[in-house]
Amino acid sequence: MSLTRKTSAKRPRRTSPPAGAVAAVVLDPASSAPLHRQVYEAVRGAIVAGRLRSGSKLPSTRALAAQLSLSRNTVLGAYAQLLSEGYLRGRIGSGTYVADAPPERVLLARPSSEPQPAPSLDGAPLSRRGALVAGAASPFLRATAPRGPAGWAFQVGVPAFDAFPAAAWGRLMSRRWDRSWQALLTRCEPQGYAPLRRAITDYLVTARGVRCTPDEVIVVSGTQQAISLVAEVLLDPGDPVWVEDPGYTAARSALIAAGATPVPVPVDREGLDVATAVRRSSSARLAVVTPAHQFPLGVTMSLERRRALLDWARSSSGWVFEDDYDSEFRYAGRPLAALQGLSPGARVIYAGTFSKVLSPSLRLGYLVVPEGLVDAFVAAKALADVSSPSLEQAVVADFMIEGHFARHVRRMRVLYERRQAALVAAAERELSGLLEVGPAPAGMHLLGWLPTGRADGAAAERAAACGVRCVALSELRARSAGRGALLLGYAALPEDEIAEGVRRLKAALRQR
Repeated sequence: MSLTRKTSAKRPRRTSPPAGAVAAVVLDPASSAPLHRQVYEAVRGAIVAGRLRSGSKLPSTRALAAQLSLSRNTVLGAYAQLLSEGYLRGRIGSGTYVADAPPERVLLARPSSEPQPAPSLDGAPLSRRGALVAGAASPFLRATAPRGPAGWAFQVGVPAFDAFPAAAWGRLMSRRWDRSWQALLTRCEPQGYAPLRRAITDYLVTARGVRCTPDEVIVVSGTQQAISLVAEVLLDPGDPVWVEDPGYTAARSALIAAGATPVPVPVDREGLDVATAVRRSSSARLAVVTPAHQFPLGVTMSLERRRALLDWARSSSGWVFEDDYDSEFRYAGRPLAALQGLSPGARVIYAGTFSKVLSPSLRLGYLVVPEGLVDAFVAAKALADVSSPSLEQAVVADFMIEGHFARHVRRMRVLYERRQAALVAAAERELSGLLEVGPAPAGMHLLGWLPTGRADGAAAERAAACGVRCVALSELRARSAGRGALLLGYAALPEDEIAEGVRRLKAALRQR
């Protein structure tokens, strides 16, 4: 194996090949790659390309180091990595040889040389549950494109990535990995990382008035998994479930996929109409509500309605799923405490998420369930995915414990209020007569109301063609009808992009 080392002033030295070697390799001192890595890549490349065949003997580390004018430790490091990855094998007293079956030969599949007809799956039967899952469509379960001038404006439910505390997050992640990488790689806790559950408890008790202990908190992958677990643990196929109309269609989709029967209930200025819900289905087993900031209309459920809902759950042995998806972002007045905390022993399953505060891709949220249901929910979580990612859980715990979370929420509250004002101002300038956009006391989106008689579905399609992703209010309605509107998410957009998005939306809405 003839190996040479470049020098910057001279041509590569040629040396006689060591015994058994069949490939030529050049090392470059000008490269940024460490020398041991260059030796590793050179030998590995020769093996993969077939220039060094299985069973070929390599020069000793001492001989190769002398030939390349390297320290023996450099060559030892390269050989050790090649041995550990299966490219080489050592024979005691004999030397080092190319392995009989290098990794590429046993790990990379080779297609059959015989062409095979592709099987047709047209008409392949799905199970009844599979058909329900396949048909449970929601505009919030679609893939999203990147935000920006070449992407989409006004996506709903997306936080301000440009204001993400990346430096603090990176330091916490690096420190956590350095201190406990081995434990993080081996830890699987279906209920969730205990320090994170304690931090979530402290936050919920003080900020949302939730009654809970860390033992009643379960870390999940987000609201969607939370609803799926509730359906799995508490519902039988066919059970009626009250859902807000209009409401979060992904929740409705999860219930349909679980075999439950969603019962749409109208929402007015006080929230879900409990009296109408009882008339429509007195045998409902569950009510799914967003009482702090109803999605998508933005109303807050009144205290009277909250008490009526809790009375129904208590008297009928039903359950309430409280989706507290963006309660952190309130800009006027004091929010009511969480529904779950209004009375001891309330039959409420409380859900929150880090998606709106930090990032949807983090895939972390939490459930608070009554003590008697904890074991069943943890078992369901373990069957679903064993455990949420340990490193992310540990970093979020540190983020909360060290005060970064509270500071971030305070900063985002100010930022989102400013961005909401920018959207309202831009809409007043550009969209008069086309879309009525007014301020809201909370949340990350606004409703833009179309003139009476204008179809919001068609308006949303025209907006999409102009690079603006608006959800049509009609897409979120099941039975209810009414004036058309578009949902405009503003949290992720800097003010200049808000202005540009409004101009694009104006061009779309002017089309007929």
